[in-house]
This record gives sequence, C-alpha cells and structure tokens, in this order.
Amino acid sequence: MQVLVRDNNVDQALRVLKKKLQREGVFREMKQRREFEKPSERRTREKAEAIRRAKKAARKQAQREGLLPAPKRKVPVGRGRPGAGPGAGVPRPAAV
Repeated sequence: MQVLVRDNNVDQALRVLKKKLQREGVFREMKQRREFEKPSERRTREKAEAIRRAKKAARKQAQREGLLPAPKRKVPVGRGRPGAGPGAGVPRPAAV
C-alpha cells in the first residue's frame, strides 16, 4: 500500500493511510487475531457475515428497483443556518 505525501503534509497522508487500511479491513483482522478463534466459531462468524452481506445487497437492490423507500439522508449537525441545530430555541441558564 502506498500513500503520497504532498507539501510535507504528513497529517493528511496519515489520515489517507488510515482510511485505506480501514477499507481493506486490516484493523478488524488485527483485532480478531489478538486471541485464538476456534474453527467452529470462525465458521459461525463467517456464515453470519455472509448472511449480513446478502441481506444488505438484497435491501440495496430492492431500493434501486423502488420496492423499498430510500433511506432518509442524515443531515450533519452544525451545518445549515446558525441556531437551527438540536436544542435550538431552548433557553440557556444564565451565567452566574
């Protein structure tokens, strides 16, 4: 795996590297390998993961075909007009 450092910006390169490692599943695999996993537990876990992936793929396909409504988009907190976030309009206690 390779990450280019531009303009001596090591912090940004580290963020990019971490994101790539996360996508590849390196952190998840490191966590699993910390302790021994019995073969029967491994088969059970892998089967559950496969079922989860299949259900997710079927749900996405149904949404594309219009059989299920699309998920609601999450609006990030702190975006939009000022004072419109959670707790807007709630009076704050006076400073003493």
